[in-house]
Formats: sequence, structure tokens, C-alpha cells
Amino acid sequence: MTETLHSKILGTGTPLLILHGFLGMSDNWKTLGNQYAKEGFEVHLIDQRNHGKSFWSNDFDYDLLSEDLKTYMETNQLENAMIIGHSMGGKTAMQFACNYPNLVSKMIVADIGPKFYPPHHQPIIDGLNAIDLSTISSRNEADSELGKYITDFGTRQFLLKNLYWVEKGQLGFRFNLKVLSEKMNEIGENIGTTDSYDGPTLFLRGDRSEYIMQSDLEVIETHFPNSELQTIDNAGHWLHAENPKQFFEKSIRFLKS
Repeated sequence: MTETLHSKILGTGTPLLILHGFLGMSDNWKTLGNQYAKEGFEVHLIDQRNHGKSFWSNDFDYDLLSEDLKTYMETNQLENAMIIGHSMGGKTAMQFACNYPNLVSKMIVADIGPKFYPPHHQPIIDGLNAIDLSTISSRNEADSELGKYITDFGTRQFLLKNLYWVEKGQLGFRFNLKVLSEKMNEIGENIGTTDSYDGPTLFLRGDRSEYIMQSDLEVIETHFPNSELQTIDNAGHWLHAENPKQFFEKSIRFLKS
């Protein structure tokens, strides 16, 4: 039996699938999800495999994440949808749109390009692996351990949202740390070199982020000829969290145009 992804569905109307980034989960998008729902969208906040409340698997790459999304749409009887994907979720969205263009009417890719990114999450992975879940009994203890590896408070808070009580006295992570640690190279993988999707696509980048540079425009246009790039002010890689107001304004204008 094929496993299907866990999701939270908000509102009614045009289906809009939202895909979180690496080590994130659907909950990260709850506030924005509710805003889209008020604008006439049926919002599907999705946990990707090895994240959130979705199934764990030893296999992990963008073709598989794309297949997961196809299965999800079939299970939920969605013939067509708009998609927003951030970072790793943006890569999944791009690969999915290229593999199944007839299933995607519009796409927003948040702060990621179709190119290869060298592994750069090692300090985060090291910090998470340093947390001994057999002895840690509170979020504060986990935070002080993680602080030895990650100085940024916001990043630590984001990661520690994944902590939950597996049972009384036993904390666990929602993400599959073992597999994601082993599959670091897959996270940065580029989409298929000859893949393309000619539906309307909006790339959003943070003005303080270096994930999408001017030099990437050519490769973006090769894969996504019907795309535009816009910049979110006062935002880094977590642009939807750092400037949610502008992110919502630019995204809703595109989705409704």
C-alpha cells in the first residue's frame, strides 16, 4: 500500500498546496495558510516524508517527494492545484510541476532555485545529533545544547518546534534525523537538467538571502520560461516568516491574477 502524506486542510475553494522546507513542517505555515483560506482557497498544509507527522522512509530524493505529492492529490481527488514551496519544498514543487505539468496551474517558489546547492546544513545536523534525547527532559535543555552549535535564536526555535513528547518523560523529533543526516546531498540536488514547466511561476527571494542570485536568472528561465522573480524586503531565507505581510501581498496578487 502506498503511504500518503499527512496534511491539515483549511478553507474551501481553489486547491492550494503548501510545502515546507528542510527540517520544517506544515505547522510553520498555519498563519499564512489561514490567510489564503480567507481569500477563497482550500489550503493543504502538507508534511513531506520524514518530516512532521508524515511517514518515515530510508529513501529520499526529489523524484520521490514529487511522487508523494502525486499520490496525495489522487488520494484527495484533486485534479489540479496551485503550489507554494519554500526551500526544499520549492525544489519538490519545481520537480513536481516538471513531472506533472497538467496537475499544476500556478506555482510559487520561495527562496530557492533549480540549481545544485552544496551541502551547508552540517552545523545544524551536528547540533541536532548532539542532543541526547534519552537524557534531555525539556525544550530549554535541548536549546542550551543546540546553542553550542547554532548561535541564532530564531533558527533554534524553528528547529525545536519539532520536539514533542513521544510518551511521558520521553522527547522525540518529528523529523527523521538519521535519514536526513545521511541524505544531505539530496537536499541540495538540482532538478532534472532537461526538465521544464511553462505554467505561470513566481520566484520570491529575500533581499538578504543569497539563495537566488542575478546569475541564476538564466537557468531559472531555461526551466521555467513563464516565470518572474520578485524580492521581499527585509528578509533572508525565511522570507515568509520574516516579512509575512509582504510575502502574502505578493503571493496572493500572483495567485489571483
